[in-house]
Amino acid sequence: MHNFSRWNPAYKVAVLYAGSVIGAGFASGQEILQFFISFGKKGLWGIVLASLLFAYLGGVVMAMAVTARTASYMDLYRLILGRTCGKIMDWLSLVMLPGGVVVMLAGGGAVFSEFLGLSRSLGTVFTAAVTAAVVFGGLRGVISANALLVPLKIAAIAVVCLLALVFAQGTEGDPGYCAGGDPGPHWAWSAILYTSYNMVVPAAVLSSLGRTTTCHSGVIWGITGGLVLGVAAGLMVLAGLKFYPGVTGSEVPLLYIAGSFGVSMKAVFGGLIWAAVLTTAMADTHGFASRFADSGSVKYKVTGTGLILLALPLSMLKFSLLVKILYPLFGYAGLILLAALLFVPPLRFVRRKISLIV
Repeated sequence: MHNFSRWNPAYKVAVLYAGSVIGAGFASGQEILQFFISFGKKGLWGIVLASLLFAYLGGVVMAMAVTARTASYMDLYRLILGRTCGKIMDWLSLVMLPGGVVVMLAGGGAVFSEFLGLSRSLGTVFTAAVTAAVVFGGLRGVISANALLVPLKIAAIAVVCLLALVFAQGTEGDPGYCAGGDPGPHWAWSAILYTSYNMVVPAAVLSSLGRTTTCHSGVIWGITGGLVLGVAAGLMVLAGLKFYPGVTGSEVPLLYIAGSFGVSMKAVFGGLIWAAVLTTAMADTHGFASRFADSGSVKYKVTGTGLILLALPLSMLKFSLLVKILYPLFGYAGLILLAALLFVPPLRFVRRKISLIV
């Protein structure tokens, strides 16, 4: 087992959880636009629901991971789904994790294109190269990158959104009459799908920490990480509604908002969005590679690098198109895992209590 004493075990849980969710789609604002802002003010209720789900699920995953001392997501899947359903979810994850890498690399290209005015392809290839370099360091490298970058990402999102809410004039349009989103016909269903696909990567990453922290710390920081995600997403919805409908025409909506404060703010935020792309690309790649080999081994490195190379051709597609098509599909596929995390632990708890009484 790796020695991760450099970082506090509880802090690792929080930053890996947040870092695996705050990727290209989240930090760019594209996910939030399609799953929440598109429902207008009702999207705020969707954020409340998603926040509660993220907090609960983060605590549940860590409680089960530490109790069972899991080392990969397969250990977690067998625990909550059983052998047959666990295999089905494993197959789905082997599609969803590479799909996430595709979207993240495309997001890197979008940032290079909209922010720097450079080739989209150049940005995608550069993002892929840096991701591969970090993954070569194994779980230690992934944790170190997240520990440094995640607080910066969250701070940047909060600053831009708060500045937009307080000082920006926004654009014309009545967000109260948005037609509804593509992911689902209702804000609640859209929030469930959003949480569903966003839990696949955190479950894969957090399950690898089952032997590195205590149950109490893991649960507390899992819940905390979920609430932080909810607050960040809520600020983005409020800022996006202020700039609706102008924000809908941007591949990177938060860069559109940041641009209202001048070139310098846009420059800083553009770099941090790219960092968000990078951390989730690393989390996706690590989750996939750790399924087949121990972190840091030669097989792990070869698997991770091979996945990135295979993802490159598809990642040349338009970023917003990939988010629109793949993420709702991932949401439906992740419903198996979401349902299991929501209902299996409480049912087992009740069953144990009944057995003690009887």
